[in-house]
Amino acid sequence: MSYNNKQLIRIFDTTLRDGEQSPGASMSLEDKIKIAQQLENLQVDVIEAGFAIASKGDFEAISEISQVITRSTVCSLSRAKEADIKKAADAIQAAKYKSIHTFIATSPIHMKYKLKMKANEVLKQAVQAVQYAKTFTEAVEFSAEDATRSELTFLKEIFAAVIEAGATTINIPDTVGYATPIEYGKLIKELYEALPKHVYLSAHCHNDLGLAVANSLAGIENGIRQVECTVNGIGERAGNTALEEIVMALKVRKDFYQGFNTQINTKELYASSKLLSNACGIYPQPNKAIVGKNAFAHESGIHQDGVLKYRETYEIMNAQDVGFETNQLSLGKLSGRNALRDRLNKLNIKLDEDRFQEVFATFKDLADKKTGIFDDDIYMLAANTMNSKDTYKLESLQFSGSSESTVTATLSIKYKGEVRTDAAVGPGIVDAILKTVDRITNYKGQLLDYKVDAVTEGKDALANAFVKVAFEQGKVVMGKAVDIDTMMASAKAYLDALNKYLRMKDGLKRF
Repeated sequence: MSYNNKQLIRIFDTTLRDGEQSPGASMSLEDKIKIAQQLENLQVDVIEAGFAIASKGDFEAISEISQVITRSTVCSLSRAKEADIKKAADAIQAAKYKSIHTFIATSPIHMKYKLKMKANEVLKQAVQAVQYAKTFTEAVEFSAEDATRSELTFLKEIFAAVIEAGATTINIPDTVGYATPIEYGKLIKELYEALPKHVYLSAHCHNDLGLAVANSLAGIENGIRQVECTVNGIGERAGNTALEEIVMALKVRKDFYQGFNTQINTKELYASSKLLSNACGIYPQPNKAIVGKNAFAHESGIHQDGVLKYRETYEIMNAQDVGFETNQLSLGKLSGRNALRDRLNKLNIKLDEDRFQEVFATFKDLADKKTGIFDDDIYMLAANTMNSKDTYKLESLQFSGSSESTVTATLSIKYKGEVRTDAAVGPGIVDAILKTVDRITNYKGQLLDYKVDAVTEGKDALANAFVKVAFEQGKVVMGKAVDIDTMMASAKAYLDALNKYLRMKDGLKRF
């Protein structure tokens, strides 16, 4: 593959692979498909959809994504092993545009302690892996894992060999986030000058020292033409290069980056961030650059005065350019269907009429309890309608006792048109609620993880509950729900997990 435009930086998104390796970031198949489709709307060049041999779920997700993505390249990761590569090839078989990303470690510490291989053995395996991958697809990327702690002479040798074998992209990862921008830029310059110019050089930087974006930019300045990144910067440990930050740095500072640009539709950045957050339950901190809820907020009177007089006094980019509305006007209990429909359209949330009517009903109910409805509330209300066809639905919840003594929870749950009511006791409110759900549904789940976050601000903030539950050996599902009441959200999230488990048990793939 050659440079069609030497100023165009390819965006290789690995949210569904490296991003999902972030602790607690597991996503359902349905979530992964939606995120892949949103990444295509975002116009990323490559979607690394997973690690095909890692699990049956990863293979299935890559396969399904390959069938629905038509504009972006779909990629699967593989170790430099034939079994991995064959699995990756099978997973991406249906993709219109496909690539295989194979890797092996090249640093002395990795070769000695992890691989237990000599440098010549690593080189041989890398070449064989690329040659085998080329039998399935023209586009083959090779990564030298832990490149920034590898010896430069060996990197030049192994990269030259895999390019000769057919690699079209060479990735130089800062796998453990060890490099500084000056070091990384120097390394890229040395490799760029030494290697053939018909291949792409790619940067894959981790954020252990908070330098992932800075290192990626330093790479671009010295020959990188593909950046591997994730939405919200999620990923292993401290995360990866944040897609939205690298894209907007190039767009806002085009004067400095000499015209380098991407194909990204930046107006979809905020929507992509929200979709991912709602799917995996990990939300960016309020002061997160570009997509944090405070990214375009001004508290200081001096700043407010300056922005009102001339926006660019305190804002270096337009909020609308990344998908925000400049004015966050709240909806309320007097708002009608047209106002809600307009806000949904502005947030790029597409609903059929039945789901819209359900969202409107829950919106009116929530508006009676809150002083204002904000964009985050709307996102969560829309997300909750995905549960509209669930087998079990919470109708009411009451409890008595206190956190210092035994609590009794009484729940009413609707099942196939019939409302069932029962009660159970437990040492705490959540325990009593889950025991009651188990009694009513006759399914006993094991709670593996539970957390509750505030979606919006203030005393009337929505509670977003997330649970991870095992209903049988090896069948772990996640549930999430939102409600103004924390305990109601918790009960709904547990039921959401149960309903997903039942759909999975019935053989439905998209749960």
